[in-house]
Amino acid sequence: MVKAVCDRTHTSWDADHAVLQAGAAVATHADLIAGSLGHGSAYSDEPLTLALAGMGDLRALPALQRHADANGFPSSRPHARILAALPAAELLPVVLPVLRQNPEQHSGAALLELLALWGPASAPAVSEVIRYLGTADTYDAMRVLGRIGPPAAATADRLAAYATGRGQGAGGSYPRRAAWAHWRVIGDPALALDVCGAAVRSGTASHGLPFLADLGPLAAVHTTPVRRLMESTGAWTRIYAAHAYWRITGDPEPAVPVLLAEVDPAWDGDPALPVREAVRILGQIGAPAVSAAPLLRRILAQEERLSRPWRGVRILADQAYVRTLTEALERIAPGTGTAPAPALVPAVRQRGLLVRWSK
Repeated sequence: MVKAVCDRTHTSWDADHAVLQAGAAVATHADLIAGSLGHGSAYSDEPLTLALAGMGDLRALPALQRHADANGFPSSRPHARILAALPAAELLPVVLPVLRQNPEQHSGAALLELLALWGPASAPAVSEVIRYLGTADTYDAMRVLGRIGPPAAATADRLAAYATGRGQGAGGSYPRRAAWAHWRVIGDPALALDVCGAAVRSGTASHGLPFLADLGPLAAVHTTPVRRLMESTGAWTRIYAAHAYWRITGDPEPAVPVLLAEVDPAWDGDPALPVREAVRILGQIGAPAVSAAPLLRRILAQEERLSRPWRGVRILADQAYVRTLTEALERIAPGTGTAPAPALVPAVRQRGLLVRWSK
């Protein structure tokens, strides 16, 4: 399949997207992929460029520069998550000029996703990220600034304005994220505790709980309302409340049953359900969540886990779920979680993702 995509003779949209999502499963073909770049158009090269980038291979950089020069830099969040495998120091010189384009005329959501994934390594981009405050991408920009932390301290006043409802376009979930970012850039939790705590008490809990979880023991004053929300009728609220309660108190006993109840072995990948998030949090809790280990091993051993994600995205979603399950098991019961061996082509063919490919 990789050879078919490289020589562009017998391939398809599905084959292209299978290869770009494959990551380590096609790492043995890295030299072939690298050697094939530059022989076609920027558009036809994109799957190979992303495949190489997903391995963290720096040979993807010249092709990414060509994409940027042609105003064709990858512009979706899934692509940003693939690009995050490359070192920020190497890819930022390519990304920064793209970010400097007029933020009012194009969405920077994918690039902001990339910067957020890099976290503090994105510090050289603070000036560019600031330009997205007050645009349709404000919420994503605040996330980046919070992930960068103290190097973004110059944005503290603007973040405080959003947190208190004075920022341009403020409203909705802006105050909670802005207050969290404010704490992350200056280190003072007072504003975040006030704004996010008020959200938890007011019934808009799901917008405040993840930030209280990040604050951890600093949010001890909000333990009681967080504990009550573990009995909410909303699955996401229960999950976030259990996570926040554990992070705030350090006590896993009430949280583990709530999280385990949401781990459905028949989950089909529906993003409206918090199954993968529950698994991830159980992994963070570690050994005290040992009661979850048998179920997680059973899910990991299934031949096919997800059926809902659409077409090529299914491979990426399944890989992410396998990583989450494996990492959770390794933290809960080290040495007992084994990921299935990569078998990309058989899995793809079985799920009907390729309509034509060449050996």
